Amino acid sequence: MNFHQKGTQKDQFGLFQFIKIFILLMGFLTPLAEAKGLERGKVAAEIILPTEVNGWKWDGKKTRYNPRTLFDYIDGAAELYLAYGFQSLAVRRLEKANHPPIILELYQMETAEDAFGVFSFERQDEEVGVGQDSEYGGGLLRFWKGRYFVAIYAEGESPNIEKTLIVCGQMVAQAIPESAPRPKLIQYLPPGYIEKSLRYIKNHVLLNQRFFLAQKNILNLTRRSEAILGQYLRYKQKMHALLIRYPTVSEAQKAAESFRQAYMPEAKENDRLQVEDKKWTFLRSWQEYLFLVLDAPDEAGGEEICQIFEKNIKRREK
Repeated sequence: MNFHQKGTQKDQFGLFQFIKIFILLMGFLTPLAEAKGLERGKVAAEIILPTEVNGWKWDGKKTRYNPRTLFDYIDGAAELYLAYGFQSLAVRRLEKANHPPIILELYQMETAEDAFGVFSFERQDEEVGVGQDSEYGGGLLRFWKGRYFVAIYAEGESPNIEKTLIVCGQMVAQAIPESAPRPKLIQYLPPGYIEKSLRYIKNHVLLNQRFFLAQKNILNLTRRSEAILGQYLRYKQKMHALLIRYPTVSEAQKAAESFRQAYMPEAKENDRLQVEDKKWTFLRSWQEYLFLVLDAPDEAGGEEICQIFEKNIKRREK
């Protein structure tokens, strides 16, 4: 079993425990399991997974999990998948004499956006051309296609294991009949973001892990909203852009006011504020969208990226 945390499991355990409590308190877990997971979890079984790859053979065991049982498999990290509309998990073990076993995990999510979200949340390695987006690093292959997120890894080192894992991934990707575009929200981000920094976010706890704002949900993020976080470089300094779409204009306006009061009260009616570290925060809104620039190294840079966003969103929403 691999939690896909790439060496950060211990550091993130406390946060994931908080995510678990958050999800349970919000009543997210039980309705998802009852309304979707138990009935729709069978869909993952329709994907024909490989039985043999470069001499590794399936052990013949069929192992599946739904939202209620996922904690049995990855307790401590299941919250991440549940936050992205997890439906079911099919696990396959491939074995070869004198070589480490290969573990294949096929996660069915509620939507293609959710599958991209799970993939994007921990992305950090190089693209390897599997599925719609992929990465390989540290003996772990991750990719997404359609409503599916896939993780494949070996439980140990072996010569040419990377090649075998990628071949296995290609076989799984070919078996998934559906493809889907990336979340539309990405199109509205100003160009120039670091590709591997993109994070598709579904709740404030996950957002805080990538850019901490506040313990409370000051942006009123829910399962019905969606957010994309991207990182930019200006004068060799990092700054972030956060774009959020709410279900209604009213909800976007309430979120803007909540953020203004909690994060930048000194700004009053202004749309920007220079904080203690001399960096800038910007807040713009348009219809059901909020756009934030965080940690801009200078005012001109923050204003420039805000103007590009406004042109993008108005042009594309016509």
